[in-house]
Amino acid sequence: MAEKLKLSSIIIARDEEKNIGRCIESQINIIDNIVLIIDSRTKDLTLQIASSYKNVDCEVVEWQGYSKTKTYAVSKTKYDWVLWIDADEELTGELRDELKYFKENIPQFNAYDIARRAFFLGKWIKHSGWYPSRVTRLFNKKMIHFDEKEVHEGLIINCEIGHLKYDLNHYTDPSIEHYFSKFNTYTSLAASELYDNGKHASLNDIILRPIFLFLKMYIFRFGFLDGINGLILAIFSSAYVFTKYCKLWELNGKKSK
Repeated sequence: MAEKLKLSSIIIARDEEKNIGRCIESQINIIDNIVLIIDSRTKDLTLQIASSYKNVDCEVVEWQGYSKTKTYAVSKTKYDWVLWIDADEELTGELRDELKYFKENIPQFNAYDIARRAFFLGKWIKHSGWYPSRVTRLFNKKMIHFDEKEVHEGLIINCEIGHLKYDLNHYTDPSIEHYFSKFNTYTSLAASELYDNGKHASLNDIILRPIFLFLKMYIFRFGFLDGINGLILAIFSSAYVFTKYCKLWELNGKKSK
């Protein structure tokens, strides 16, 4: 019988004391090596909570950006197969069973995507283009690497991707305050990335893109079936796009001076 496959996972965290325990506990007895990299700017009990688990390798580092920090986390893993999971996510029971089966067989692909289910303002979002949102999270580190994007970083994949059947839970925004606590940082990073790629903000970007995104999420992707949560999500998402391009317009103006 072939030796059973072993899995590592990587988690990046900053001020995640409300989520980190749930994330780690969902991996116990399934993930053989959990690597947690904690942003040195963390002010809460994330490190103390994570350190109480025996199978977690914790390290506090100076923040290098999402991609570089995750690349560093991968370098610390013990095994070739790596699960990338965020601190506000958890493996469902069904996904745990699927990963157990995965470990007992020979992988057919070098990367696998997972359907992610988002919990937004107290409700699971089932439409709005958010579900099923498939994200590539399980990969062979010898073949797959992170890109260098500052925001919405991902994996560089030049091969066919396999599909896991069951969901990854994502507790994205428990409150409106939490959503907007991230809003300014992410829109600034996204605008800077566009700027660095030589993009210029036009009136169409600022006016039409947010409107189109709202219509796409709320009407064409049936966000109205998610109730008031779907409406709020579509409005907030369009505001994100509006703000991102306004910030790009501001950066373009500074360059021309």
